[in-house]
Amino acid sequence: MSYKELIYQVEGNVAVITLNRPDTLNALTMLTHVELMQAIDDCNKDDNVRVIVLTGAGRGFCAGDDVKEIFLHPDAKNLKGKEMTLKFLQGECLPTGGHELLKINKPSIAAVNGAAVGYGCDISLMCSIRIASEKAKFGEVFLRMGVIPEESLLILPRLVGLAKAYELLLTTDIIDAREAERIGMVNKVVPHEQLMSTAMEMANKIAKKPPVAVKLAMEAIRRGQRWNLDEWMSFHSLAFNYCFETEDHIESATAFIEKRDPVYKGK
Repeated sequence: MSYKELIYQVEGNVAVITLNRPDTLNALTMLTHVELMQAIDDCNKDDNVRVIVLTGAGRGFCAGDDVKEIFLHPDAKNLKGKEMTLKFLQGECLPTGGHELLKINKPSIAAVNGAAVGYGCDISLMCSIRIASEKAKFGEVFLRMGVIPEESLLILPRLVGLAKAYELLLTTDIIDAREAERIGMVNKVVPHEQLMSTAMEMANKIAKKPPVAVKLAMEAIRRGQRWNLDEWMSFHSLAFNYCFETEDHIESATAFIEKRDPVYKGK
């Protein structure tokens, strides 16, 4: 699929998705949301893609939703007030691009190159891992627009603790990369010029692991956040036994004995 507002590239076993509206700090339009959903779906369906790296073009990672198009669009009031309410009552999720990251079991890395605010901050939080440039900034600024935050309400307390999440979500303060690292919001901070090389190095390191085991480990982590111990142990037992019978498991053991690097096929 061709894209207008993002760049989609596959390098080896890593897909790189770049939000590409640099003049607006990659603020999201309705089209960007749709394209981001499609790109993540493309990654999920491509067996060659084992890890996703998400970043932004230019000076910003993502400045959140484009205010003029999404909040002040002539049809925005009717859309949000009627159609979205109907979708909610019917149990459907609202169409936000990054939400798909929470549904797939392929690891994702946010390479945060600049401002990540509003829904841009949420997109980074929905990735499995966050690597930030020293120029990165993070802010949950939804309340400034008179709306409640989105996926950050679910994710942020688990990363930084309840008290700090309350503070960031309710004050709408913007913090720098070092503070985000200190409180556990990002995994690491690197010099700006080393951001993509660091993200790709980590992505390729993960991509070399057996794909089936990675997917099941991702699912086990997610289920562990919401299931009790007995339910989780039951799933873990099934997943472990499944891994034990894969070709990749035999390849791992054989390569260990032969003192060589394993070659995984995802089978």
